[in-house]
Amino acid sequence: MPVNLLEFSNGGGCGCKVDPLKLKQILGDYNSGSVDKILVDLTDRDDASVIEINSDFCLIQTLDFFLPIVNNPYDFGKIAAANALSDVYAMGGAPITALSILGWPEQKLPIEFASQILEGAESICNQVGISISGGHTVNTKEPLFGLSVNGTVKKEFLKRKNTCKIGDYLYITKPLGIGLLSNALQNDTLSEEGYSELLEITCKLNILGTELGTYSHVTAMTDITGFGFLGHLSEMLTNNRGAEVFLDNIPVIPNAIEIAKLMKYPNITTSNYNYIKDRTDGLNGVEFLWLCDPQTSGGLLFSSSEEMNIDGITLIGRVITGNRIKLV
Repeated sequence: MPVNLLEFSNGGGCGCKVDPLKLKQILGDYNSGSVDKILVDLTDRDDASVIEINSDFCLIQTLDFFLPIVNNPYDFGKIAAANALSDVYAMGGAPITALSILGWPEQKLPIEFASQILEGAESICNQVGISISGGHTVNTKEPLFGLSVNGTVKKEFLKRKNTCKIGDYLYITKPLGIGLLSNALQNDTLSEEGYSELLEITCKLNILGTELGTYSHVTAMTDITGFGFLGHLSEMLTNNRGAEVFLDNIPVIPNAIEIAKLMKYPNITTSNYNYIKDRTDGLNGVEFLWLCDPQTSGGLLFSSSEEMNIDGITLIGRVITGNRIKLV
């Protein structure tokens, strides 16, 4: 039986997330209450929750799952695992345990495909010295998979999403365009080269986040996922902070640019655009299709009070006064 996971997916990977405006409506004024040991919770809208273990260390907890982004079960497992681990790295931490979340349409797809998904996920977890130690599986109408991940971080190295400062430099660690590639794959128009790019980028771990956490001049950090580059950047820029973004510096997958020129893109792209359009200046052309593109296992976006020159990062802007995002 040929594998065709994408026929069950109405928006692969992080493209199936509830759009940011609807999520804001769902959460509303929800407050999870005050517990002394919880340093970061749902109210903070950060990448993971953080619990104080003792005066030196914190526990990071995150959960991430989605519908298939590719047809191959093993590749789907790898991408989903890398994506779930990313939230721990975005807080400056390192993963220590993982549990699986698997929904499987057992009347429609062979159970061995589900096993291949787990094998792919385990291969990614093994790269960082952890294993999938348990989980939960249910019978569903469409396949979904992800991980609940625990990590640790020294309290002094913990990074938050919205703690950047005026004058900080902005950096990202991966090119944009994964949503455009995955949408082309779903429509059976992605080349073999494009698929190789998709797999390479989404399976690349954001382990650099652990190192960035140790730098005191790194002032804030998040990862770029379903709300796109501009959506996640806007979430960093609270309290009368804006950004000047150097449009020509932003790395974009070349194949994704060509796909964008055909005006073929994931549905959530327009929702992401509506989320940031009233705050963004200079968003006049087709570039909105990659700046608002939903990323699955996207790169880190972080701010630094000092210029940095290390492998794997690209300077893309500065934090400025005011609440505007200005593309220059």
